[in-house]
Amino acid sequence: MQTLLSVLVVVASLATPAFAEVLPVNDDAILEPRPARLLSAYGLFLDGRAQTPNEGVHPFSLQQPLFTDYANKYRFVYMPKGTKATYQETEVFDFPVGTVLVKTFAYPADFRKPAEDIRLIETRLLIHQATGWTAWAYVWNQDQSDAVLKVAGKSLPVSWIDSTGQERSITYAVPNKNQCKGCHSLGKDFTPIGPKARNLNFEFAYSAGARNQLQYWSEAALLSGAPPHEAAPSVPAMDDMSASLNDRARAYMDINCAHCHRLEGPASTSGLFLTYGETNRTAWGYKKRPVAAGRGSGGFIYDIVPGDPDRSILLFRMTSNDPGIMMPELGRSIVDDEGIALLSVWIKGLK
Repeated sequence: MQTLLSVLVVVASLATPAFAEVLPVNDDAILEPRPARLLSAYGLFLDGRAQTPNEGVHPFSLQQPLFTDYANKYRFVYMPKGTKATYQETEVFDFPVGTVLVKTFAYPADFRKPAEDIRLIETRLLIHQATGWTAWAYVWNQDQSDAVLKVAGKSLPVSWIDSTGQERSITYAVPNKNQCKGCHSLGKDFTPIGPKARNLNFEFAYSAGARNQLQYWSEAALLSGAPPHEAAPSVPAMDDMSASLNDRARAYMDINCAHCHRLEGPASTSGLFLTYGETNRTAWGYKKRPVAAGRGSGGFIYDIVPGDPDRSILLFRMTSNDPGIMMPELGRSIVDDEGIALLSVWIKGLK
């Protein structure tokens, strides 16, 4: 987490040339029913390649981000001048019309040098219009000068050297318009996933210094109704060894699985509910039989077998790359080794 935040500070601190004309964020383009062809039309960045945000566009991060094939992610929020989000205790904040949630996916050539030779892959926008939220994916061009709308998605070869010095290569999948709905559905509504109090309640390395994000949002008039951050819910990062193993494992599943696996989510019929606050242990998989068997069960009986990750359906599906078995179904083409290691140790310790 600290590495990613440090990278964000480096790229965000690059100054716009003094001779450049600085235009405000284009609210008209944001509210247009048809998306702009180029990302630059929205005016969200002073320098897109450096991910330097425009005035009124604020960087943020999540305590435990969603795994997406080890991509680094740079997140930003924009709300029209004079508007603010309304605090919600457990769900995504209530954002005003005109809000844009920005997420750029990127890879350094070598994760041992995370601030060098960064390749921007795509920037996804969630735009809150009068009719509800819409999602658009923009793929960065070869010279990294702009990103182009890709409604139908796109497959891109991506290679990097990981933190251990190993060469990694994948076919990165930019989602199409319909695939976005697969994760961003809550009941009948299309909705964001990440910006919840528990995911934002930690210190972020802003260019002016580290601040708790909930405190920053309140003081910057981005958020109303929030309690002091000490009284707000929070989750630990998966590598925070000062937190309990149970809390770290549940936080990991909350961000990676619970957007679908909850009562109001697309996977509600499974009966497997993985939100951080779920207290019914059968609901979060403990000796829970799957609703439907077949290849996805791997021939195993329970979603989670206490003490035995190798016979737990949850781990079987998360370690598979078979499209008919793997979980999550979208957003990854390789296995999150660190996430699997965390959940394996957690399941081994369950009694």
